[in-house]
Parts: sequence; C-alpha cells; structure tokens
Amino acid sequence: MPSKSSARLAALTVAAVCSAASAVVLTSPAQAAAVSIHDIQGTTRISPYAGQAVTDVTGVVTGIRTYGSSRGFWIQDANPDADPATSEGVFVFTSSTPKGVAVGDLVTVSGTVSEYVPGGSSSGNQSITEITKPVTTVVSSGNTVPAATVVDAKSVPAAYTPAGDSAASNSVNGLTLQPKKYALDYYESLEGMNVQVADARVVTATDPYSELWVTVKPRENATKRGGTLYGSYDSQNTGRLQIQSLGATADFPVANVGDTLTGATTGPLDFNQYGGYTLVANQIGTLKSAGLARETTQKQTKNELAVATYNVENLDPSDATFEEHASAIVHNLQSPDIVSLEEIQDNNGATNDGTTAADQTVQKLIDAIVAAGGPTYDWRSIDPADNTDGGEPGGNIRQVFLFNPERVSFTDRAGGDATTAVGVTKVNGKAQLTASPGRVDPTDTAWNASRKPLAGEFVFRGKTVFVIANHFNSKGGDYGLTSQYQPVPRSSETQRHQQATLVNAFVKEILDTQKNADVITLGDINDFEFSGTAKILEGDGALWSAIKSLPKSERYTYDYQGNSQVLDQILVSPSIRRSCDFEYDSVHINAEFNDQISDHDPQVLRFKP
Repeated sequence: MPSKSSARLAALTVAAVCSAASAVVLTSPAQAAAVSIHDIQGTTRISPYAGQAVTDVTGVVTGIRTYGSSRGFWIQDANPDADPATSEGVFVFTSSTPKGVAVGDLVTVSGTVSEYVPGGSSSGNQSITEITKPVTTVVSSGNTVPAATVVDAKSVPAAYTPAGDSAASNSVNGLTLQPKKYALDYYESLEGMNVQVADARVVTATDPYSELWVTVKPRENATKRGGTLYGSYDSQNTGRLQIQSLGATADFPVANVGDTLTGATTGPLDFNQYGGYTLVANQIGTLKSAGLARETTQKQTKNELAVATYNVENLDPSDATFEEHASAIVHNLQSPDIVSLEEIQDNNGATNDGTTAADQTVQKLIDAIVAAGGPTYDWRSIDPADNTDGGEPGGNIRQVFLFNPERVSFTDRAGGDATTAVGVTKVNGKAQLTASPGRVDPTDTAWNASRKPLAGEFVFRGKTVFVIANHFNSKGGDYGLTSQYQPVPRSSETQRHQQATLVNAFVKEILDTQKNADVITLGDINDFEFSGTAKILEGDGALWSAIKSLPKSERYTYDYQGNSQVLDQILVSPSIRRSCDFEYDSVHINAEFNDQISDHDPQVLRFKP
C-alpha cells in the first residue's frame, strides 16, 4: 500500500498536469475549468456540467467494463469532499473496449460531461453522469483503489424516495439529494463509486443474463423462504440491490432465493436499464446455499374440487419443458381436477404463418402428464383470431382448460368462438352460459392486443361451477420503481382496469341470475392483490382474491427485481368464500429458482362445492 507521502506526491503531480491542461482553449462544447468528480456529480441527479467539456479530471480506476454497448471504466477521487450528496465516482464512456488503463491506475480524463439515460428517455429511467469522448492520461499505476463504501441496513434509509417536482412532471432530477433521508437519493449519491455489500441474502435468483438481486436489509418484509415481500405501493423495499459482474459469465454464482453471498461483494455502483442501481462486481462473495426446495401441495380429498392456474410461459411443441411441466402438475400440484393454463401457444409457436390451432401443443402436454403418472386430462379452449391477443408475434397465446373427466365433467354448449360474446341465461332457476366454452366480451376495446377471458361450466358431484380463465394486459410500458418520475406512473393499469370492469360485470351477471352460484375467476391477472385491478375485480362483493387467506409472508406468485409479489390470482364468489371450507396454496416451484421452467408459480384452490 502506498504511503501517505507518496499519495500526496501523486496528487501534486496530478495537480500540475491539471494546471497545464486547463490552459487549452476549446470552442465546442463549452469548456469548464478543471474540476473534481464531486463537482461534476453535483448535489442533484443531473450534473451542473452536463454538455460542457472538462479537463484533467483526476481519479483512480476502480473498474473496467469490456462488454456490452456501454464500455468504459469508472474512476473515483481519492480525496473526497465533505458533502454526502456528491458522489466521488464517475463512469468514463469509451464506446469501444478500453485500452491502456487498469484498475489502480491514477488517471486524468478530459472529455465532455453527458447524462445518459439507459433505455432512452421514453423508459423514464434516471440518467447516468458520464464523461464521453475521453482523452485519458495514466499518471501512475498500482495505486490503492479507494475504500469501498459499505452499503448495509444501517446506511440505507427506510424512506424510498421524495415526491418529484410537480412542475417537472414529477421528476426528481432537479431535487437536491437527501441521502440520509431517502434510499434512492442515497444510492444516487454513490453513483459510480466503489461500494460493497457483505453477507447479502439473494432475493431474486440468478437469471440467464447473469444478474441476481440481494437485500442489505435481511429483516425487511422477509418471506418464509428467504425473499422480500412486495405488499404495498406505499412501502417500497429499500434494501434491494441488483448484482452484475465485471468478470466472466461462467464465474457468476448460480443462486436461488434464500442463498447468501457470504463475504464481500465489491465494485462500482452503476444504473441499469432493467432494474436501476446495480453493483457491478469486481469481487463477488462466496455462494452459500440455503437448500431451497420446491413445494408440493396437498392432494384434494374425494369431496374437494381442486382448481389451479398455471402460466406455462409461451409453451409450444418445440419446447423442451413438457416433461417438467407435466411432472409439476402431477407431483407438485397433485393433479388438480381443473387447470387453467395461460400462455399456450399455437402448434408452431412463434412462426408467424396464420396458424392459430393449439391442439398439438395441448395434446403433447396431456401425453406428458399421462407419462408422469397423472390422469388423462380432457381440454377445452377457443382459438384466437391470428395475432390479435398479444404476446409473442405468431404465437397466438391463449388460455386452456384442462380437466380430469374421471372427477369433473365439462358442460359443452355450442356457440363460442373468437369474437362471439358469451352471455348468461336462467334455466330452471339456475344460471347458465349461452356458450361453453365462451369468451367474455371479446370485441370490446379493453381486450385490444390482449387475451380474452375464457368461460366454461363444469359439474362436480352434481354441482355446477363457473370458471373464468384470464390473462390480463401485462405491465409492459410501466416505468420502473427507480424511475426519475415519482410516484411512478403505471400506464398499463388503464387497460387492466377496463378488463377487470368487464369481468366483474360478467360475474355479477351470473350472480344476479343465481345468487348462490359458485364462480371462480382465475389466471395471470398481471397485478397485485392490493392493486386497483384486484379491487375492481372484487367490486360490490362479487369476488374475493383467495390468496388473501394466506399469511402476508406467503402471498406471492412471482419474483421481480428483488420483490416477491402477486401476479396470479384465484378469486371466488361469496358462496365459496362464506363456506370457509376452502384451502389456498401458492405452490412455489418456479419463481424463486434459477432453473425455473416458468417465471410464475402455480396456484391451487381446494373447496367443497
């Protein structure tokens, strides 16, 4: 380690170089006097020097990125100022693989300060302060990298973010950072700096892009299985942090939720397009497994009807996951009597040639279920019109009912097709669908480029049960939780609210016709159990989301950016809820695992009609 005197000598050498360089006159862009990194970063998210040329900015190289579209290196000032709001690190964007610099080099950089928004301005993301078009001079090598700032439960504030400036579309960009008060301000005050987390628990498993999420707050809304629960818009989980690596992908730990990165994980703090603040690690802790196991639900009794929903993630005949899905349905879900499948693709998957039938896809799954020791399921569905239901172009995803004919029967009633709306009639004092299977208001604009609900009548032990399978509009287009706009706009809600209104109205039509009808509305709702979408679905007591019967720490079906959350739901009519004779299970077999076969966990409801 260099002595204090040698460090001072290096600083004096740099100062001399800076002084000489500052005499250079630039005409475009505007030139700033020689400045330090903390001057460039400033006390807001936008550099006061944005668009200006700066000369001989001094720092020690703390990390080098040689891959992707954002290649360059990070530098950090070894002589910080006293203001906690000003970062001492900055990214130097080289566009191509950086050459001639190494970690530990003391360098001076001249270039133009820029604010780069990962994903573009339409993403709503915050920007990264960078020095672009750099001219770099190595002053000395082998210097000690500035000590990493430890990010832990004590340093990260409990409050997530201030409200944005209403005069600037609720952007937080112009607000003075308050790193001791708000978590997003705290992370922003460390942008580009060398940071460290230690003994951090994994809260989102490693994905195919060699990323994972940890929490530095192990007690923050912890689930029983090691995740962090997302249970409210008003209470964000501030301890979440994404981890990437500056090393080889092959060296990245393959982790599940609940595992721990023991020891230190250290590197520059970046801002990623898909998740926000990201520790890009030079050094990654050692993976300690928590031994997380996949769950198995209870088998339904003779008198219980078991109804499940399972998003099988764009399943088509070319996929290699049929045996695994079949095993999950037979063994982990215990062969439910009715299974609502979401994201069943047509017979040739994403090939965009007008094919809409999915009989080969479904039959391949049924055959795999039989091979796994399960029942010979029958099935019902309605093929969509080509490329009208969203999802992968050419894939024509849709919902499908599987049912075990040895336990439950399906009431077939002709008339349902891609565009005909199913209705409700009264026959002998009981509600009856005009078509079974049928689609709920399929031509309404609420379903533009989105999946239409599939309704069907089933009979179990002489009792009719109405089931409506859904796959609502996705959250695509919503800004991320670390957006510059706070509170975060959720534009995708508009269509889901319209969809929920239609489904709620259809359920109420059944209940107005037969007050005590057993109605189940289920599927990938693409929204939380506390969301406006769920409240509209439940409106006027027509339905109730049964996942709310679970303890809060068990209410999740999906894991996204360190938040265990609800997207898949089974909602029940008053006759089922009032009986209190039901059991609900979120069967965790996918979302928490790096080797998942779907990104959704299936849900099972068991009840006695």
